[in-house]
Amino acid sequence: MSFTIPSDEVVVVRTPEEFLAMPEDYREIAIRGMIVNTEGELSGGDDYVQVFLPLAPNAEERQVCAERAVEEYDHYKIGRRVLGDIGIDTAYMEKQTLAERKLFAGHEFHECTTWAERGIFSYIGEETAMVMISEFAQSSYKPWAEAVRTIILDEKVHIAHGARVCRNLAATDEGREELQRALDRLWPGFERIFGSSRSERSRMAVRYGLRQTTNGQARDIWREKVTPRIKNLGLRVPE
Repeated sequence: MSFTIPSDEVVVVRTPEEFLAMPEDYREIAIRGMIVNTEGELSGGDDYVQVFLPLAPNAEERQVCAERAVEEYDHYKIGRRVLGDIGIDTAYMEKQTLAERKLFAGHEFHECTTWAERGIFSYIGEETAMVMISEFAQSSYKPWAEAVRTIILDEKVHIAHGARVCRNLAATDEGREELQRALDRLWPGFERIFGSSRSERSRMAVRYGLRQTTNGQARDIWREKVTPRIKNLGLRVPE
């Protein structure tokens, strides 16, 4: 049975069964957001193992990269479970390489070659995930909102480690130059994560309570959060 949601109605969906009874556009927008995030978490784990760990300068930093990878894989499993409850199987993602995963835009991240890029990825880039996951934690689809709240705590640790890497490098002129190069190269990818500011899908997501901001608004929130960090490191915010 099909129905529409009045524009002034507050949407609350408590169970997978209720989700499957929702209008098609609600389900499509919610599933798309969950799949994109879940793919991004899996790729994040692969980035830490395949890309960042080999760049680590010592055993301690290798261990930290390995620990972050485990957390990212745990985040992927959270998304896999929530999607599985509504009949969406993400097992195909686990057979894909980093290059084969196309939903979560970020090929620049898979090509990092310096420890400075690793620091910028976590300190500046993972804040994009924090902005979006903080919104998901208020989602009208309550199983998703409740599931992602545990991810927020891990993401704070990831960002804090990136801060330490960046501050250590920023202590020298050479290190700041490396950080600026890393920031300039990765910045377009960070901005692209939020999608088009003209996206009708993001406006519909706000209407349905799946998100609290549109793509452009979320991008602005991220910029406001990371700009002071960049300046405190003695770096220039890319245009």
